[in-house]
Amino acid sequence: MRITRISVDGLFGMFNHDIGMKLDDRITIIHGMNGYGKTTILRMVNALFNKRYSDLRTTPFKEFRVDLEDGSTVSVTKLDGDRATTGKRRRSHGIHVRLLKKGKEVEKADFASPVPENMDTHFAVPPFEQFISGIVREGRHTWRYVPTDEELTYEDVIDRFADQMPPGFFKTEKPNVEWLHHLQKSVKVRFIESQRLLRLSKGNIHRRAHEYESSPALELSVAVHANDLAKAIQSKLTEYATLSQSLDRTFPGRLVEHMQSATVDPTDSIAQLREKLTNLEEKRNRLQDAGLLDKQEDLRFQVPEELQEPTQRVLPVYVTDVEKKLGVFDNIAAKIDLLKDIVNSRFSYKKISIDKEKGFVFRTDGGQPLNPSHLSSGEQHMLVLFSELLFRVESNSLVMIDEPEISLHVTWQKQFLRDLQQVTELASFDVLIATHSPQIVHDRWDDLTVELQGIATEQSV
Repeated sequence: MRITRISVDGLFGMFNHDIGMKLDDRITIIHGMNGYGKTTILRMVNALFNKRYSDLRTTPFKEFRVDLEDGSTVSVTKLDGDRATTGKRRRSHGIHVRLLKKGKEVEKADFASPVPENMDTHFAVPPFEQFISGIVREGRHTWRYVPTDEELTYEDVIDRFADQMPPGFFKTEKPNVEWLHHLQKSVKVRFIESQRLLRLSKGNIHRRAHEYESSPALELSVAVHANDLAKAIQSKLTEYATLSQSLDRTFPGRLVEHMQSATVDPTDSIAQLREKLTNLEEKRNRLQDAGLLDKQEDLRFQVPEELQEPTQRVLPVYVTDVEKKLGVFDNIAAKIDLLKDIVNSRFSYKKISIDKEKGFVFRTDGGQPLNPSHLSSGEQHMLVLFSELLFRVESNSLVMIDEPEISLHVTWQKQFLRDLQQVTELASFDVLIATHSPQIVHDRWDDLTVELQGIATEQSV
């Protein structure tokens, strides 16, 4: 389900923002001065639909609303102190979520601040590091979040990561709200933050503090994406092999059935077969260029000018089978081709190709191999961002991108929207961008942008 409008009143106690989504173009751009809440709004949307309620509890606002294409509205407000407090020493944080249809409340749920079972035990300290990726203990009541190098207090950890703790960890269980869970499944949201070049290593999730010193907890995102693409290709190759085995195994029976039932149209069937076989050979070559199939010797079958009737009956079965086999790669091949087109038209003195074992492969114009980690920060940002959009985002999602201009040359910024539009047309998702760059907006100020305005401007409207 698509989001049609996002609005917030009293953000930071000051700002009222209203963002109408540009659904026809599938790209909406918000811009405004620093401190007006662009990134915060993206995080709030992500928090609501990806169950990060602690982000909503700790963000100051009066009411946050998301309108959906079915006419319903999700409204989030703060709980009052009595309902939000579940322990004597906790702060009064909590949210009240409502589903409205035609302005009337039809569902609701309260999410109060969670309190660990051992909160009132003076000497007990929760084992946060056992459950939260990237958390290491530094002191008795302090932790460090390795990906951002932040020092967190006891309450900081609870407020930010409560949703990652296991059932039974808190005195008050999180509400089991089926209506909200169903809504969150139907509204798919992905948040691409401004820090994109490093990812938490899966192999370092549960290490202790001294182990982080000897083994890096972070790895380059380009390496992660290259590995993920290789896995996606291997998955398609497995699907291709399974389908091929099935079709080959059943080919004799289907051929006999076809021979007994089919009639041959003598007018132009040979020309049609020749055209289909030519198209299949061209498609096979494109898949080889995309790195999806191994290059083979030229096995092209030349259709003679005249065919005996039995042969004309056999070839359509063969053609149909090959079309089905190669059709397995249609989606991933189109995405690979687009990624290669974007990268090779932007990067200087180097070219990208795709390898089914390595994912990304780069070579200089002189033919020398180039490790993706040696790309410039701008090149890595572009490669990571478009790889994320093409290979990780589900169709019909809302993708939120914070500051896509980071490390990009001005020329690349001006070309960004055109590249992005090609991606959204192929992959079918909506995009909400927060940016400071006039070059990103380029010539689309009138039809794609929403300005987040300050207090004085809002009061004068």
